[in-house]
Amino acid sequence: MYYKFNKQTLLFEKTKITNTTLLGLGVFIGLSLILGFTSNPTIKIQTLSQEEKLIVIREYNEFSEAKLIEKINQLNFKFPHIILAQSYQETGHYKSGIFLENNNLFGMKEAKLRANLAKGTNRGHAYYETWQESVIDYALYYSSYLRSINTEGEYFEYLRQNYAEDPTYVQRLKQIIKKQELKSKFN
Repeated sequence: MYYKFNKQTLLFEKTKITNTTLLGLGVFIGLSLILGFTSNPTIKIQTLSQEEKLIVIREYNEFSEAKLIEKINQLNFKFPHIILAQSYQETGHYKSGIFLENNNLFGMKEAKLRANLAKGTNRGHAYYETWQESVIDYALYYSSYLRSINTEGEYFEYLRQNYAEDPTYVQRLKQIIKKQELKSKFN
């Protein structure tokens, strides 16, 4: 059954599909397919020079907090503001030697018992080729040890017991979250 809108009554009315309607529809579909397959727009593929490729790679690997937030969002962490606060704390707001030399945003040690992306150890911490690898490695850590965490309280308790040596670590994370309004960066 086919319905057609009647402009006088402002209602949809039942109508039968006629052979003419089917023929018209078939011709339209057929012409669309033929034109779609036979049209040949010239597509120019531009290749980048070696120098341009290096510039693109350098810009991609260049760190910014906005790129970090985007990466954290891509990885779909439950409490992204806590992870961002950890990056602030662990890197001294992105100025520590561990971050600058090792591309290590979270003060991670080289993992021995789980999958990881670390290239080795430098200055007692894992080092990575890029800061993005550090975030992905944290995601691997998260999926190995934190996937069953359901609340912020559980997350903070896990960090207090297992992550940092500093007994005030969680308290400082909470202060960073509040002072920097980190929750608002992920809404």
